[in-house]
Amino acid sequence: MEKKKITCKQKITLLQNKYTYKQIKIFLLNKYKCKVTNPIFNLQTIYNGHFKVTYRGIPMQKNPFDYVLYQMLINDIKPDLIIEIGSYNGASALYYSDILDLIGNGMVHSIDIEDHIHLLAKQKSNIKFFTTGYQNYDLNNAKEFNKIMVIDDGSHYYDDVLKALNKFSVLININSYYIIEDGIVSALGMKKEYNGGPLKAIDEFLKNNNNFIIDRKYCDFFGKNATFNVNGFLKRIK
Repeated sequence: MEKKKITCKQKITLLQNKYTYKQIKIFLLNKYKCKVTNPIFNLQTIYNGHFKVTYRGIPMQKNPFDYVLYQMLINDIKPDLIIEIGSYNGASALYYSDILDLIGNGMVHSIDIEDHIHLLAKQKSNIKFFTTGYQNYDLNNAKEFNKIMVIDDGSHYYDDVLKALNKFSVLININSYYIIEDGIVSALGMKKEYNGGPLKAIDEFLKNNNNFIIDRKYCDFFGKNATFNVNGFLKRIK
């Protein structure tokens, strides 16, 4: 039986979930004499690119899909407090605070263990930074707020994610969200490095808490878990 020939397009499809664009281009050219002219992107290229993302000139490190989803979600929920775990240099907090400004109300509490905050973020009146870690954040700081959303972009280690979930989930109002970032580490081969990572913590939390569900509307908005927050958009339903 004659062996069926594989087209360049089919070869690209087989390779694009394993290698970077540059690697695929070189491989196809050398082995199959395929000249790649169409754009190629995959999980690895998106992951590499997200390190270059900036907001108002400050490195932000956000997946472009999540960049879009957050402004939609914040506009839909209209929280008066967003608690962010993991400030880095404050770009994300600045982004959230600017969206809250546009919808007319809201405060950001951003938590980290170090202070590398950009001056532009420090100057925003509706951001308050806490630099003693999520363990030391006093939940009483959130008592005066009526609708709270939490975004965990902390260590991504299973233990930390689960501990933060158990602590901060009590603040979430019905129909609001607890978002856990970077469950994508499992798909990137770093599951063991993070001791199971966010996905393990999410699974364990949901087994013992039926007040939350994984909201597929946001997880699957651009395709099945086409987000770095894999299964990470947790909506409180009761």
